[in-house]
Amino acid sequence: MSPKRFAFYGRVSTEDQQDPTSSKNWQLARARQVIEQSGGEIVVEFFDIGQSRSLPWKRRPEAARLLTTFSDPLRGFDAVAIGEPQRAFYGNQFGLTYPVFVHYGVGLWVPEVGGAIDPGSDAHDLVMSLYGGMSKGGRNRIKIRVRTAMAAQAAIEGRFLGGRPPYGYLLADAGAHPNPSKAAVGQRLHRLDLDHPAAPVVERIYSEYIAGLGLYAIAERLTSDGIPSPSAHDPERNRHRISSGGAWSKTAVRSILLNPRYTGFEVWNKQRRDEVLLDVEDVALGHESKMRWNDREDWVWSDRQMHPAIVSTETFGAVRDIFDGNKRRAVRKERTRHPYLLSGLMRCAECGRRMQATWNHGVAYYRCKYPAEYAIAEDQHAKTIYVREANLVPGLDRWIATLFDDDHLDATCVAVARMSDVAPDDHERQATLRAEIAVCDTKLGKYRALLEKDGDLDVVGTWIAEVTCERTRLERELGRKPVPRRLTSGEIKAMVRQLKNIVDVLANATPDSKRAIYNELGVNLTYFADGRVRVGAGGPVISGTKPTSGPEGPRVLGVSVEGGT
Repeated sequence: MSPKRFAFYGRVSTEDQQDPTSSKNWQLARARQVIEQSGGEIVVEFFDIGQSRSLPWKRRPEAARLLTTFSDPLRGFDAVAIGEPQRAFYGNQFGLTYPVFVHYGVGLWVPEVGGAIDPGSDAHDLVMSLYGGMSKGGRNRIKIRVRTAMAAQAAIEGRFLGGRPPYGYLLADAGAHPNPSKAAVGQRLHRLDLDHPAAPVVERIYSEYIAGLGLYAIAERLTSDGIPSPSAHDPERNRHRISSGGAWSKTAVRSILLNPRYTGFEVWNKQRRDEVLLDVEDVALGHESKMRWNDREDWVWSDRQMHPAIVSTETFGAVRDIFDGNKRRAVRKERTRHPYLLSGLMRCAECGRRMQATWNHGVAYYRCKYPAEYAIAEDQHAKTIYVREANLVPGLDRWIATLFDDDHLDATCVAVARMSDVAPDDHERQATLRAEIAVCDTKLGKYRALLEKDGDLDVVGTWIAEVTCERTRLERELGRKPVPRRLTSGEIKAMVRQLKNIVDVLANATPDSKRAIYNELGVNLTYFADGRVRVGAGGPVISGTKPTSGPEGPRVLGVSVEGGT
């Protein structure tokens, strides 16, 4: 008997250059055509927008949601219809995904085979694998055409290929777009023109660096002279920036000194996007994009100057030689993995930034070197704020234990009951988590763009590591299943009582296990320069609890801190 109820799956991404609504409509129309012969109807739709075809199904939000419904006997449909296999399956994805359909008895209908895929048909398997290969080949051909065209546009035409104009320049109109279809909808070309208030600052930076001043010294002079930093100079285009009060950072100075566009030439292909396996032990998870620096020999320079130069090629070469000399003198230390328990959980109360984990004299510390990157006065922020991990952990563990002692057991049970009673709808929870992951992806994209402009590798690398850590936590949270039912008061009390010996558990736990417990409880700490540490928790167990007999809110730990600043 043919299935009567179908789910529809489709996908569109930015690489397709199609309107999502139009793309969904024609894919939906093709899916309906293929099921008409059976008298079936589509009762639910799953459509991924902005997701690359190279992502496996479990990493596409709507495709992953579709797969999770298979195990539900009340899912409401018997088969899945797709409008175009090239959009649904890429490379070997069909071979990795279709067995899940077969396992749960869910049919798969595609126009290219005229109906349902037969699990026992080698011909059907070959056809679907062929379309997956065509999908991969088509994407690769698009990448090759686009990159070849952009290289020619940069080298021969000297065209400005988009992006944020470097500090010292503004975008100016360069005429109608040469592509007639794009010109018809009003798209125009752009070029770089001088930003007259900022261009002399760029010249000054080059002159002072060649004269022997360091990055921080230059930043300090610019800040003390009241010259707004690049983000403060153009705040409308830099809303993503953490406010530094207009202070210059070493990163900003360094990126200006290493940007070849100040010579008047357009330069493209400084970085490339490589696709590397997300997990070499699990190839089915697919790839992720990594930005990698190209050798200077692979950079594409325009044949002639295309915009006003701020510095000469000789000056830029001299600065590059100084940097190269410093690199040769630098001694690379082999990085060692140390077991930081509170990495990513500590924030500086002075500036709100996450504190960096550092290993000194064989022990773990957390520090904030905000003024080392931004030229701000010491009365605004101490030069270095740091605290030893060993001085924090005992007090933190004792605080966690208070959540489960006899005096606070009832309050903790009430909090857990409240969480169980008002557990959010899973779709809403997943949507919120995906939105937060998208914010992390946006930040990572901006940080990588900063690297492309020769940002400070150490500083930007730290930012990327922090956001990546947060994104990993959100991905892990996204994978958790919601509470299936409301817990009874007896179950809650039994569960909480099992944690009464948590002090012993924490004392005997390995560093990785201990860190996992902190993450599960949602521990967060804010360190003050005078030695106070405000601690709170926002995990699924103790969120909203009142851990002490004092007022509501985070508690200040009574820890002994050596050398707070």
